[in-house]
Amino acid sequence: MRLLLDTHAFLWWLAGSKRLPVRVRHAIRDDANSKLISAASAWEITTKHRLGKLPDAGELAQDITGAITGQGFDELPITVQDAARAGGLPGPHRDPFDRVLIAQSLALDLVLVSNEDLFDRYGVRRLW
Repeated sequence: MRLLLDTHAFLWWLAGSKRLPVRVRHAIRDDANSKLISAASAWEITTKHRLGKLPDAGELAQDITGAITGQGFDELPITVQDAARAGGLPGPHRDPFDRVLIAQSLALDLVLVSNEDLFDRYGVRRLW
């Protein structure tokens, strides 16, 4: 399975948080699954840290690439096609970070690891 972690799932994984359901933790630990972190999550983490919404993420914001590779995860860049898909998604969901994750998940047939049930309206495969 190819997993795309939503930003909160990535942050909770790094923190060892019990907010991640057991089945999600097992899926992330499973070496048979590839784990991807979108550039949208790096953008979101650094933006929210700069705005004071993620005050404890300073070290992470300085070395997101190191955190991703240190976990054995892979980076997922945002392409022009991803951006166009995200911008063209129907519906009222306004979060640009989420829209990119939805677009990437649909385009690449990824399982989106997220507690956001709003994503289901877009037809993504979601694990939570």
